Amino acid sequence: METAVDPSRYPAELQPAVQKYEDFIHNKLEPDLTQAIEARDVLYTQMSEYLKLKTHIDTIRTQNLEEMETKVDLGSNFYAKAFVPDTSHIFVSVGFGFHLEMTLDEADRFIDQKVAHMEK
Repeated sequence: METAVDPSRYPAELQPAVQKYEDFIHNKLEPDLTQAIEARDVLYTQMSEYLKLKTHIDTIRTQNLEEMETKVDLGSNFYAKAFVPDTSHIFVSVGFGFHLEMTLDEADRFIDQKVAHMEK
């Protein structure tokens, strides 16, 4: 284990306390920080996906698209062509692996609420 502070710099009676706090930082706080950063990154990725969907909904509305061709990410940046015959309804992930069919207006409101909740 690497210590940031040389305990020998302190008087002998303080060295155990300094070592105790060093151990606490390295064994508890640093792993907790790493875990919090990873959780934050997952949350930001989810928020980004919802905001991207909101942008697609806006595009469908502004261009009055009733049907469209698009590419769908199947995972690991592997895309397939897709044809959407009816853009009036879309499926939105609501969490826990569930997807709901919504109108564009419902999806728009849901995304606003979901992103606001995630920001809290």
